Amino acid sequence: MPDLSGKVCLVAGASRGVGRGIARALGEAGATVVVTARSSETGARTDQRPEALEDTAREVDLAGGRGHHYLCDHAREVEVDGMVRWVLRRFGRIDVAVSSVWGGNEGYDGVRYPDGAAWGTAFWRRGLAPLRQNLETGPLAGLLLARAVAPAMVSAKGGLMALVSFGTDDYLGDLFYDLAKAATNRLALGMAAELGPYGVTALALAPGPVRTERVIEAGMAGEAGESPLYAGRALAALAGDPEVGTRSGQVLHAADLARAYGFTDEDGTRPERYRTGSV
Repeated sequence: MPDLSGKVCLVAGASRGVGRGIARALGEAGATVVVTARSSETGARTDQRPEALEDTAREVDLAGGRGHHYLCDHAREVEVDGMVRWVLRRFGRIDVAVSSVWGGNEGYDGVRYPDGAAWGTAFWRRGLAPLRQNLETGPLAGLLLARAVAPAMVSAKGGLMALVSFGTDDYLGDLFYDLAKAATNRLALGMAAELGPYGVTALALAPGPVRTERVIEAGMAGEAGESPLYAGRALAALAGDPEVGTRSGQVLHAADLARAYGFTDEDGTRPERYRTGSV
């Protein structure tokens, strides 16, 4: 377990899923963790789901860290900029920034998306609204966060930016999803190139299939080999590695990092790296 007790971490898209797992793992390592998302126990919930941002902040506290929450729509530039300014005023710096924002599955019931299409429906049989949703709540949200955080990290001559993505060495089976994840991975590469001279590391983190709340509810948990905490511990290990800069620009798989750093999933297992078509 790395010691991140002196780190200020920002996790966007943390009300549930992988974002919540990352926040919890950073809390395990003792970090101060600011969690942001749209779902609040005092306001609207995205996609009518029960999970709320405040719950994640409490999980950070229970894990051993210091959790704080901030309501933010990460598809809105003005809200992202305002949130980052608040974090910097409150804590003075941001050492780790993670974008786990993803709205591409909103409205999916386990069988169909809101436009009536199933996973893998031929692209010429679909409208472009779902693609816009994937891009706006995936790579674009990651870019908005990075643009807001970068000046502080560049000034500090250090920091870690991570984009939660998926491995795209092979086609992922759905063109809209594949494009969003490939764009996210390319964004990490480009950010690494431009931030590297200032001592800032940018990379993409690729979990395998994860047992998120939505996956469990859809009855698909048997197909998902990783808990959200697995990717979280991968990110915490990277945040605690003084040589993390050597990984800048790469797409890093949680399972590969588990072997490299020696951590396990929540149940003590070490799931293998996901390969397309292996589930």
